[in-house]
This record gives sequence, C-alpha cells and structure tokens, in this order.
Amino acid sequence: MNRTFTIRQLTKEFSVTARTLRFYEDEGLIGPERRGQTRIYSVKDRARIMLILRGRRLGFSLAEIREYLDMYNPAENGRQLEHARKKFEERITLFEKQKVDIDVAISELKRSIVEVDQHLADAAAGTAPSEPAVEAVAAA
Repeated sequence: MNRTFTIRQLTKEFSVTARTLRFYEDEGLIGPERRGQTRIYSVKDRARIMLILRGRRLGFSLAEIREYLDMYNPAENGRQLEHARKKFEERITLFEKQKVDIDVAISELKRSIVEVDQHLADAAAGTAPSEPAVEAVAAA
C-alpha cells in the first residue's frame, strides 16, 4: 500500500500553510493527486516538499529549486549530485561574504554606540561634545 498524506498532515508536519503548498503546486514543484476538491500527496510529493523547504531556508530561489528537482533521474544521480554540490559551494561562498559584511557592519555599529554614549555623557555633564562624537552622530 502506498502511503499518502493530506494537506492538513503536511501543513502540520512542516509548519507551513495550505496556501504555501498550493503555491508550490501552482508553480509545478509538486503534483498531488486530486479526488474531487481534495489533494492527496504521495511520498514523492512529501520528499519534494522537504527539499523545497530546505532550499528556501538555504536561500535558493524557486527557479534554482525547480532546476534541482527537475534534474532528478535515478539513472543520472551522479550528475544531479555534482550539480547540487556546485550550487551548495556557491551558496557557502555567498554566505561567507555576507558574514564578513555583517561582521563589519556590527563592528561599525558598536563603535558608533560608544561614540554616541560619549556624546550623551558629555551632554549630561554639561560639557561640549568632542568633535568625533558629533561626527559620529551626524554619520549615523
């Protein structure tokens, strides 16, 4: 007997809305069977949903996810895996660059906080703010 799933079961399992699953269906990423108005999802649909959601969490576009899903062919599994590996390496490179950019931004913000705190302390003490503090406030 083939295992099947309802939309409700899958929305609960994956913490997504029914609208999300219908959207993936409209985009041709999954193809549940229909019995009247009821959608019946197969094990294959469930696996594809898992891959779609994982791809989205990793920042892949729906077009990239579709490309990966469409490549699936058990006879050419090696080709699919090589393509996936290449895409994963590209994503790692992008994330590493973003991480460097984020670290730089955090450092600049922390430095700005110190300068603003100094400006606030100078203002509370009634002393004239130092030039760097004024420039930091203006730059922020």
